[in-house]
Amino acid sequence: MSPPERLVIATRQSALALWQAEHVGDRLRALYPSCRVEILGLTTQGDRRLDLPLADIGGKGLFIKELEQAMAEGRADLAAHSLKDVPMDVPEGFTLAAIMAREDPRDAFVSNAYRSLAGLPSGSNVGTSSLRREAQLRERYPGLDVQPLRGNVNTRLHRLDQGNHAAIILAAIGLKRLGFGDRIAAILDPEDSLPAVGQGALAVECRADRPEVVAALAPLADAPTTLAAAAERAFGKKLAGSCRTPLAAYAVARDGELWLRGLVASRDGRAVLRGERAARVATTDDARTLGDALGADLIARGAAAILAGTS
Repeated sequence: MSPPERLVIATRQSALALWQAEHVGDRLRALYPSCRVEILGLTTQGDRRLDLPLADIGGKGLFIKELEQAMAEGRADLAAHSLKDVPMDVPEGFTLAAIMAREDPRDAFVSNAYRSLAGLPSGSNVGTSSLRREAQLRERYPGLDVQPLRGNVNTRLHRLDQGNHAAIILAAIGLKRLGFGDRIAAILDPEDSLPAVGQGALAVECRADRPEVVAALAPLADAPTTLAAAAERAFGKKLAGSCRTPLAAYAVARDGELWLRGLVASRDGRAVLRGERAARVATTDDARTLGDALGADLIARGAAAILAGTS
């Protein structure tokens, strides 16, 4: 099948989203030199509503709806997303045509005055946009004052520099992609802050009824990352993971198996349930079976009560 003559990538207009779209575009231009690759920048509802926590206005899907609408209307052929922002259920008519090679999946501690979480005085204000990070912070450091922090990477760094927070926690890869790697005071080990489902990976979405686009995007896929993401997303789906759910999952290859760790927690960090499972995985179906099994294990151990807020 011949590659399309023109591909339009829909993206949010934040600096990080534009970087990601250009990264995908560069890969496509290298694969298909005769193809015209263009960027369509859009402002999403998630970008417009910065006054409330994301969980209170509809979740991460608000960063994606306008991009999917552009694809549905034929104004764009594909969209580039941070995989961690993609809901567990992709809407009917769309597909994740490629999950690209994962980069650093970890969280980063950023502070102008302190070098580590352990070094923060009790009562210090720590900003984060993630309930997942908030729950794990509250579990390990109950004396900290954890506050919501919305906005793009530049906005969050600016709020730190203005003195609104003693420290902030955000994805390491976002800082690195935008050239802010030197702002990272410490990288948080997954043992201390288990990453979000899909963190560090890019997903490329398109309409399922565009076989020529699906075929053109296929070479962007990275097999190990695709398997890890399938396991993590199956775990999240089993637990009905959403932006209202402090939930984490991280899968890596170890000793010939895929090793999946998962976590679900109450927002206050008082109830935290962890689990892990490993299996030999050859296909995405195998990976989904692994994620589903770990999710079922946590449910059997009381995850439903935590998710319902009754634990």
